[in-house]
Amino acid sequence: MRADRWTALAPTLLVSAGLLLLGALAPLGLSDFRLSLLAKFLTWAIVALSLDLLWGYAGLLSLGHGVFFGLGAYAMAMYLKLEAAGSDLPDFMAWSGLRALPWWWEPFRQPWVALPAAVLLPMGLAGLLGYLAFRSRVREVYFALITQALALIATILLVGQQPYTGGTNGITNFRTVLGLPLAAPSVRLGLYALTLLALVGCYLFCRALTGSRLGWLLVALRDNEGRLRCLGYDVVWLKTLVFALSAGMAGLAGALFVLHVGIISPALVGVVPSLEMVIWVAVGGRGTLSGPIVGAVLVNAAKSGLSESFPEIWQFFLGALFVGCVLLFPEGLAGALRRVAARGWARAPVPRLPRAQRPAREALPSLEGEA
Repeated sequence: MRADRWTALAPTLLVSAGLLLLGALAPLGLSDFRLSLLAKFLTWAIVALSLDLLWGYAGLLSLGHGVFFGLGAYAMAMYLKLEAAGSDLPDFMAWSGLRALPWWWEPFRQPWVALPAAVLLPMGLAGLLGYLAFRSRVREVYFALITQALALIATILLVGQQPYTGGTNGITNFRTVLGLPLAAPSVRLGLYALTLLALVGCYLFCRALTGSRLGWLLVALRDNEGRLRCLGYDVVWLKTLVFALSAGMAGLAGALFVLHVGIISPALVGVVPSLEMVIWVAVGGRGTLSGPIVGAVLVNAAKSGLSESFPEIWQFFLGALFVGCVLLFPEGLAGALRRVAARGWARAPVPRLPRAQRPAREALPSLEGEA
């Protein structure tokens, strides 16, 4: 029994150890700029992981996951902006003619409010929206369209409320976090390590969740919701739960993203970034957990490298890469590797027993005499 348990845990432990090992070696061979890029990619990987839990296992495609990422990012940005402003108003509020800090900004002066809010606010929004939608039997493409509309509404709201959200420019110009200078190399390295640990922690959480009874229910929900409903399970609360958990992880990624990049704006919340998140999962392979991590890092690394080498036509190369991945690897990179491995096992020679150990063939009775 213990051997079977260790065999089941081996892939999870190997992936976690590989992430930690590669992450620990990265600062030794990368410049500060490249390490900052890698840290940003790791935050994207957390978003892809959260979307894979929702789409790959529960079968719920969200085209507005950037909203939950943005909520977490704005919650962290509000704290960082208030810390940078001190007793003064944030600069964009003063430029817009405000004389006092809005009451709903005041709690974000405290990090112990901003950090939990970066996770709980996306979970609350997803829980409310999910419950209302799933209770009305909204499924599949209609749910995807609702989340896409949510991303569009959020973008319009953030741009229109410039005195409170910074408008199109967003919130930027951060200096410190918890009193530590964000530009210090030691702080940057510490934030990178924190992001790496958060990614590994989210991966272990998702792996434990999908390997539990709840995970089997999510797969049953994806494959045959009607049968699961007939068996007596409350699929409304099941969908709402996984939607809220996925949104919470996306909010955590947004909070870490702001610490590395130093800005959050409506351009990172809308429909386009939400669609890019779906592409990361599709390229990596949905329903695998490890595939979306690889997909998010590879796609964003290719995007960064191509934009540096071909600044005028890099979008065409990136589009060709996406089309090629979809045509050649419809199950994603992880699915392609799994299929290759399965073919390798199938072609492996079957050991034959020595002649002395082969079972003797039973003599068939002759029917000539009976005829």
